[in-house]
Amino acid sequence: MHHDGRALAGVSEPRESRAGADDNGSRPPLPKAAASDRSLTFAGVALAAVYVPDAGNGDLRLVETAGRATSRYLPPERLPLSGDSPAAHAFRTDRPLWLDLAELAPRSGGRDSEGWISEGRLSGDRISEDGPTPPAAQSPQAQAQQAQTQQAQAPQPQSQEQQAQAPPTEAPLAALPLGTEGRRLGCLVVVGASPVGFEAEQRRFLERYADAIAGLLRTEADHPASSSLLSPALRSLGVGSFVLMPDTGLIEADEALLELVGITPDDFDGKVDTLLAHALPEDMHALISVLEPSTEAFGRRELEFRVRRPTGGMRWLSLTCRVVASTDDRPEQVLGVVTATSVLRQSADDVSRIQWLTAALDDATTVHDVGRVVVTALREPLGADRVALAELRDDRLMVTVLDPPQPAAWPEIWRSEWRSEWPDAPVSALPTLQLALRDGRMNLWSAGTALEPALAGIGAGGLAVLPLPAKGRVAGVCLVGWDEPHDFVPEERSLFTATAALVGQALNRAHAHDAEQELATMLQRSLLPRRLPQLPGGTAVARYLPARRGLQVGGDWYDVIALSEDRVALVIGDVQGHSAGAATIMGQMRTAVRAYAVEGHPPDVVVSRANRLLVGMETDLFATCCYAELDLEEGNTLFVRAGHLAPLIRHPDGRTEEVQVEGGLPLGILAEAEFPMTAVALSPGSVLALVTDGLVEAADLPLDEGMRRTRSALAAADPVDPGRMADELLGGVDRREDDVALLLLRYDGMKSRPIRAGWAVWRLPDAVMHARRFTARTLRKWKVEDVADAVLLVVSELVTNALVHTQGPVRVDLMLRGDRLRVCVTDSSPRAPAKPVSVDWESTGGRGLLLVEAMSDSFGSMPVADGKQVWSEIVVPQGEPTPADPEPGTEQGAAP
Repeated sequence: MHHDGRALAGVSEPRESRAGADDNGSRPPLPKAAASDRSLTFAGVALAAVYVPDAGNGDLRLVETAGRATSRYLPPERLPLSGDSPAAHAFRTDRPLWLDLAELAPRSGGRDSEGWISEGRLSGDRISEDGPTPPAAQSPQAQAQQAQTQQAQAPQPQSQEQQAQAPPTEAPLAALPLGTEGRRLGCLVVVGASPVGFEAEQRRFLERYADAIAGLLRTEADHPASSSLLSPALRSLGVGSFVLMPDTGLIEADEALLELVGITPDDFDGKVDTLLAHALPEDMHALISVLEPSTEAFGRRELEFRVRRPTGGMRWLSLTCRVVASTDDRPEQVLGVVTATSVLRQSADDVSRIQWLTAALDDATTVHDVGRVVVTALREPLGADRVALAELRDDRLMVTVLDPPQPAAWPEIWRSEWRSEWPDAPVSALPTLQLALRDGRMNLWSAGTALEPALAGIGAGGLAVLPLPAKGRVAGVCLVGWDEPHDFVPEERSLFTATAALVGQALNRAHAHDAEQELATMLQRSLLPRRLPQLPGGTAVARYLPARRGLQVGGDWYDVIALSEDRVALVIGDVQGHSAGAATIMGQMRTAVRAYAVEGHPPDVVVSRANRLLVGMETDLFATCCYAELDLEEGNTLFVRAGHLAPLIRHPDGRTEEVQVEGGLPLGILAEAEFPMTAVALSPGSVLALVTDGLVEAADLPLDEGMRRTRSALAAADPVDPGRMADELLGGVDRREDDVALLLLRYDGMKSRPIRAGWAVWRLPDAVMHARRFTARTLRKWKVEDVADAVLLVVSELVTNALVHTQGPVRVDLMLRGDRLRVCVTDSSPRAPAKPVSVDWESTGGRGLLLVEAMSDSFGSMPVADGKQVWSEIVVPQGEPTPADPEPGTEQGAAP
């Protein structure tokens, strides 16, 4: 190697026992021991010493030391087993002894200058089996032995470097028994490097360290003095150390570190790049930020990273290091230790956090929900200032979550060049994110890293870029930024790794869920009426809520069909299930019912034909339906029920009732099923309610109880506002297991009631003349003779066409409502009348419909149950006096 590890480490050499020393009292320094010193220093140990029992005289004999030994903390060569030292106490009781500064405080005047373990700072304290006890008088033999020890261990002059790195004068002490299989093999004594004391994690490590030393002692019980214990024990725990020179890129690594990384000593060239080559690429940025420190990073740094072993496997390692500054405050050395993560223990908080994150993401169904969970999991627990979540769609980043949401908290380019509220940028505009998304690797950028303008200001103190993997691809990216300098500790890296994987899967599910719901919403909206018609004698409102489970599209449907100016059909139905197949059948059934209703069929025929259609479709699904036809003039209603819930009526006085409608089988079961009609009269002010079972039935709500609640809500609601009434009927339907449809009609009655008259045309040679006489007589009775000429011409042409071009009965109906007179001629032919394309002077026919259209204010035809109806509307003048004598040439119409 290019550098001597002992010199680079800046630590004193280990002190071995005199029994193993050369004649001159010195031994060549061992690089392995120097590495052990560094490892122990990072474990919170300033000095470690191993004592074993000496069978000859009943003492504990020092066999090996490691750390920064000084005159004040120089361990004695021997300790009486019957004495009061912590080592003897731990050996006798076979229990570890942890002493902080309060327990080590002197309790007798000034007797603290002697040996630090036997008679020094503990000289005034006799340690009982349960801990320190008041001082007791020493035997003369012990006093003489103590004096000899003081003379042998007189203070020696120290160098300036040794003085700078000496342990603190006030430090905790611990004694750990060394034993295995019931055998007492010795004791490990350690002096803490910090006055704070040994933390729980350090204590667990030292206990493991003592077990490893005990194992080596048991193996070499015959020659303990000639055996190295401390360094091999550390290597067995998987602890390596290094000294790095940042200016040259050279590193002194011990064999334990090389073994952890997977490099043989012969293949190591002393360059830091050789070690970094074994790290996973996604951990490279964090490692470089630690191993190439800035002038502000002189404190203790911790990092968890991964290396690829020669066998192809992956190993997690934990790095702890500190920077030694030169005289000009520049980083001169980086001293550190590397530990296999099996030595470290995951805290309960980390486990509970991942468990909470998993449960929260499992409940998140939409992309917005996923973003909310990510913000809760990362921003506040990590003290981050910004969190952004973006989906990857067609090489574009679609930002879905920004926290904080204020635009001023994010780069100006996001608002000026992309979009004002939610950024939408091509991946190529962000090279850093493009690289992370391409490789799918997490990047951690430390404070002061220069990034492209689009990322400037997001994490000036540190930026975490987390690609979100999902099913072999990257579903998006999460950015976590800090304003103040932030160190990425191992716990955060573990949290980032777990969060990225969980969020990627959740984001993929949420995106698919949102796409499904968008498709379901479009499908549902296209199958249900976009708006309900305006009715002259009532107000209709409807509500639809999809199911909360599965695809949010179902088989419930409703419709309001204006059959004529004074008749309306209300229909509500439910196809089995709530899936795309149910929605498809629902759309077909709604279309079929509307088509049959518009043709003018009575309610029972409409439902019967819809039933035959569904049976003929040979689907496994069936449907229920409730159909009502309402006469808006009289309030008479005809109900047909096919396996559906009975309708509800709220009377003007507030009473509610469930209409007893005779029911039939559900649609799609039996082609020959019969559907009887039930007649009910409504009074003005009544409210008719048609519902599906999703409103009144659930797993914890029986049908009867649900109908009772709905009736109570219907009675309590104010019918003045039907829309609010419908919302109150829905109430808090958060328990929805099925989709819900609700149709309300408030019947008000017609303000102006029309006048009607009808005539069945006889198929006689003078049938048109009789139709004209009926029309003239009716017009005189209604006192609208002013339009008699136009009306008589229209009747003549329409009746003539019906008699000539059709077979079967023909009927003339007249209706006067307000200032409009309507003429309807019904025949048995379903074919609509066809106007001629062109009529010349030699044509013998074809002018009739042109004349009717010219004389009418509106004109058309519509299908009815047994044929068609051709109609014409003519406006009746208001307030004009009738002339006493008709003008010459004006036909008044023949009197019957």
